[in-house]
Amino acid sequence: MEEKLAPVKNKEVLEAKWVPFSLTSRGMEAYHKLKLVLGLLILAQLRELQDILGVDFKDESFLEQALVHRSYLNENAVLQLTSNERLEFLGDAVLGFVVASELYSRFPEFAEGELTNLRSSLVRGETLGQLALSLNLGDYLYLGHGEEESGGRTRLRNLSCALEAVIGAVFVDQGLDVARDFILNILGDKLEQAAEGRSAADYKSRLQHIIQSEQKITPVYRTIEEEGPDHAKIFTVEVLAGDTVLGRGTGRSKRAAEMDAARHALRDLEGG
Repeated sequence: MEEKLAPVKNKEVLEAKWVPFSLTSRGMEAYHKLKLVLGLLILAQLRELQDILGVDFKDESFLEQALVHRSYLNENAVLQLTSNERLEFLGDAVLGFVVASELYSRFPEFAEGELTNLRSSLVRGETLGQLALSLNLGDYLYLGHGEEESGGRTRLRNLSCALEAVIGAVFVDQGLDVARDFILNILGDKLEQAAEGRSAADYKSRLQHIIQSEQKITPVYRTIEEEGPDHAKIFTVEVLAGDTVLGRGTGRSKRAAEMDAARHALRDLEGG
């Protein structure tokens, strides 16, 4: 009885194995046609992913390697692929360097300990996994069937490792400048949000401690101006002790503006 080709769906391309055939001319012809179809579908998916990432690879094999989970190799040993672990190692180092450099330049007032904590919060696995989810990176991973069935496409560990591997692939294929732009683009506002979360509480708590100690009252924050469209508003906030304005600050959120106001107030009060 003639053996028929298994149907191939687009979502199954990365998990598909080559269908076995008897060594007849007809079977071999069908086999090579299937290889061609799968190859074209994989190429299309790689190009789709490049559009999502905003990076055009010179050598798409680097991107493909970044997507290969070890479990896929265990079940597809005949394919000439290697896992993404070496690229993950490289991407981790590039990511750490770029984030450290950006934090150093962007926040000159932060001490070494603050910078270290910020970097850790930005490059930890959970953060990277969530970023990878937002890029739908899991849809493109090469996974073994066991890993697939156990939810490997949405597992944060797999996603964070894959994102680091993609960063490594961008670095190897495009160089440091493009890798840096890619990293800062996917991080988006997380740099500012992380800084706000750590420094806002610090500035505001220090100011509150000083004012309560000296004047026995609690500082109050008042929004005095909002400028710009809804998606790009700039807020101006004053911080007061009683009727006295201690400082004024601006930011893209009320929280950021309050932080800036508290920072300016502390600078004046402490003579910094």
